Amino acid sequence: MTTLFGPMDIAIGMKDNVSRLRLFDGPLDLSWHHCATTADFIADLFALRFRSSRNDYKEVRHSIGYLVNELVENAIKFRAPGEVVVEAAMDSETFKVKVSNLVADKIASEFQNLLSEITVGDPGDLLIKRIEANAADAEATGSGLGLLTLMNDYGARLAWIFSPTKEEDCVWVETYAAIPVVHALSELG
Repeated sequence: MTTLFGPMDIAIGMKDNVSRLRLFDGPLDLSWHHCATTADFIADLFALRFRSSRNDYKEVRHSIGYLVNELVENAIKFRAPGEVVVEAAMDSETFKVKVSNLVADKIASEFQNLLSEITVGDPGDLLIKRIEANAADAEATGSGLGLLTLMNDYGARLAWIFSPTKEEDCVWVETYAAIPVVHALSELG
């Protein structure tokens, strides 16, 4: 059974003008350094159109880089063996990204429980509660702080689709995100 968390309109619309990267699991093994490298590449690629304004370029590059890094880190950290696919697109107002990977059923279930908590309510309030809970329990993991930070501080809209696969004990997870991009010229005009 396919399950959706978050707004449906975020989980569609990644078909046209999409740049796609596949991170393959192989002899080098996917690890943390692939996250930053991938995020920096995508941020550079999509921020180029803002290079006429140094401030816009830096702001857009930082926001895209932070978003992509967080999503790719989560995919690599929680994935079952296999590839991680990153798809990105941008129009004049919004950067969109989809990160897809396999996860074990147990991890998918735990993640769905977390999503049922953090996708309801005000992200700012939830972020504060999660920070306080993590401060009280130094052993806490998988708290959703990164996702809540994206929603609260970056205005990210997030959605997830969990789909069954032919792989035994695995689920295919697609994480969708959209953040606004601002161009100084459009603000002046």
